[in-house]
Amino acid sequence: MISAYLSQQTSRVTRRAFRQISARSLATQHNPVVEKNCSSITPPYAKLTKNLALVQRILDNRPLTLAEKVVYSHLTNPEETIPVRGETYLKLSPDRVAMQDASAQMALLQFMLSGMPTTAVPSSIHCDHLIAANEGADKDVAESILANKEIFDFLESGAKKYGVAFWKPGSGIIHQIVLENYAAPGGLMLGTDSHTPNAGGLGMVAIGVGGADAVDAMAAIPWELKAPNVIGVKLTGSLGSWASPKDVILKMAGLLTVRGGTGHIIEYFGEGVNTLSCTGMATMCNMGAEVGATTSLFPYTSSMRSYLDATGRRAVSTAADANSQFLRADPGAYYDKVIEINLSEIEPHINGPFTPDLSTPLSKFKDFITENGWKDDLTSSLIGSCTNSSYQDMSRAASIAKQATDAGVDIKSQFLVTPGSEQIRATIERDGQQRVFEDAGGQVLANACGPCIGQWKRSEKKGEENAILTSFNRNFRSRNDGNAQTMNFLAAPEIVTAMAFAGKLSFNPMTDSLFDKDGKAFRFNPPTGDDLPYQGFEAGRATYEPPSPTPTPDPSVQISINPKSNRLQALDAFEPWNGEELKDIRVLVKVKGKCTTDHISAAGPWLKFKGHLENIAENTLIGAQNADNGKVNLVTDITNNNQDTIPEVAKSYKRQGIEWTVIADHNYGEGSAREHAALQVRYLGSPVIISRSFARIHETNLKKQGVLPLTFKNDTDYEKIQGGDVIETEGLKNLAPGSPVKLIVTKSDGSKVSIDVVHTLSEDQLQWIREGSALNLIKKNVAAAASAI
Repeated sequence: MISAYLSQQTSRVTRRAFRQISARSLATQHNPVVEKNCSSITPPYAKLTKNLALVQRILDNRPLTLAEKVVYSHLTNPEETIPVRGETYLKLSPDRVAMQDASAQMALLQFMLSGMPTTAVPSSIHCDHLIAANEGADKDVAESILANKEIFDFLESGAKKYGVAFWKPGSGIIHQIVLENYAAPGGLMLGTDSHTPNAGGLGMVAIGVGGADAVDAMAAIPWELKAPNVIGVKLTGSLGSWASPKDVILKMAGLLTVRGGTGHIIEYFGEGVNTLSCTGMATMCNMGAEVGATTSLFPYTSSMRSYLDATGRRAVSTAADANSQFLRADPGAYYDKVIEINLSEIEPHINGPFTPDLSTPLSKFKDFITENGWKDDLTSSLIGSCTNSSYQDMSRAASIAKQATDAGVDIKSQFLVTPGSEQIRATIERDGQQRVFEDAGGQVLANACGPCIGQWKRSEKKGEENAILTSFNRNFRSRNDGNAQTMNFLAAPEIVTAMAFAGKLSFNPMTDSLFDKDGKAFRFNPPTGDDLPYQGFEAGRATYEPPSPTPTPDPSVQISINPKSNRLQALDAFEPWNGEELKDIRVLVKVKGKCTTDHISAAGPWLKFKGHLENIAENTLIGAQNADNGKVNLVTDITNNNQDTIPEVAKSYKRQGIEWTVIADHNYGEGSAREHAALQVRYLGSPVIISRSFARIHETNLKKQGVLPLTFKNDTDYEKIQGGDVIETEGLKNLAPGSPVKLIVTKSDGSKVSIDVVHTLSEDQLQWIREGSALNLIKKNVAAAASAI
């Protein structure tokens, strides 16, 4: 009882200290958040509930999950559809599109070919991916603006021409900006980033897609999605003092694995939901992407209302209050799978390395390190990113840092802090958390993605095995600093911060001690932090003033692309399919094990070529491991029997008119919603990819670019094909939804093997394949509509 009392007193003192700092800093609050014009942000609840009533009548008024209610209410023609989970392809009308700067380049290049004068739905571009972490916030932003001027000018001019909201470099990370400005309960949004589901923390169905999908929505083309199954997660109890929402999703990643959520929406329910902050729920939805879920969402709660009000969207919360019945599951709703989690039993977790689903409770992490023989040394600690950069996250981490610095405990590893937005940065500067981080020896980076996506000019530990601890969402090999031997372990910001003062992976801040300035044992008290700022949010510097939610398009704006540019390249349309069987398809590489979109189209230094297909194609599959020789990015060119890199051999085949394919393992294309991973293989001459299974977004991206994704009917048939084999198809000439397809594989000795494969193409998706790409079909339809006038 005494220890509990002391912990409560420490929490009160720490919280009071931040509020005192905030009160002293009020003179610096020159730009508080004000009420927004929410006319384009508030979902059209009257229309949605009317649509849902039509669907419910078709479904005999059976109880619906929240996921079903939101998705089905966005059906373009609700009276024409009988939704069946896992079977029916739904045609949906999204409310909004959000794009980050790396993916927006290709999306905008494609939209320019559509012939549309403006976007059909409110859309936004967020400049967050092209800022590299190096010297610190403002210097890094300034350097990025110089280095990427051509790209930012292109995106800004395109935004002006088509009426798209443009968020400047340094304004914040797309998902934090969306949560603060655009997310709304019951809405449907597409985002060109896999962590778009972050907006599920505000009850929105927000789905990560490729640029071609975004173009559909912007061009008023119904967006197609197979009706997802629904995983229900029942939450009871409440989190303990050291546990956080991040720990819930880290535990769930271990339960579900990186494939367990594929084809499902994760829907949280139960009394435990009401104990979580809005931003905490956003963290859990953000990392639902790591288990392959289509998206994740929560029912409307009082914490959502408070967050909407605090961020200038009282009109949205008022409308949501009036439609609360629509914003929760019906009693008796059926879930395809139910997971029960008692929040009171959750302890901090650490996940990794190299995969986000390798989950270890903090209490067992020391043994985990020892068992694997890893060096007990933490080289860098990083907090923030789109997953954990809320005011609550920053406050809890700062409360830990303040305890240590007050006791004279020095930080033992590099400590980097990434605010999620200018709003967060300005608020924690005013309220004192930023000063605490800097006093501890931390460096505050730009309001951007930075190290989380490999935009980190790290000079240390190159080529060396080392461990970093981050509050990020993804930890694939080579992702953060380009070093394949860097082990990234994922944890909550407060755990990352506490362990930075130990410099040891084996340190457990809940139980272990450090030494203070007097050499006495020092123990951390549990972290504390308010969900929302006591004095309200600070909007920040005028430089980053939010754009109008719906800017007026200016058709007079000219978008020019220098033909000599190595950053931007106008797109040429892909050739339509000739309707015949595929013949003489060479197996370029048989991939072994995990092959994410990072492996297929690396980020980091390659991000600068996102608008230039020919140049970025130079990184195609450079991270893939060849199952035949165990080597990464090394294959045999069967035309000359020489070994070379995958992109070099692919280019050689293209020059010779040889079409090729990839044989892939499970969950091919997991990770980022990186449509370049599909565009590049199409550009280099691959008409088909054959895999044991596909990640949802990547499979759709392949279809959109006219690449046929085929899955082995029998999983073990993967073993029957090797690099250099020659493939032809049987059944493509009569391709239809659900139709069978065979591969006839000719081996190097001349023998032949017949293999059954399956596909998931709908009738509409078949048209993409026939026309050569979804964009070709859009362009054709727009031209036909124009000629009919």
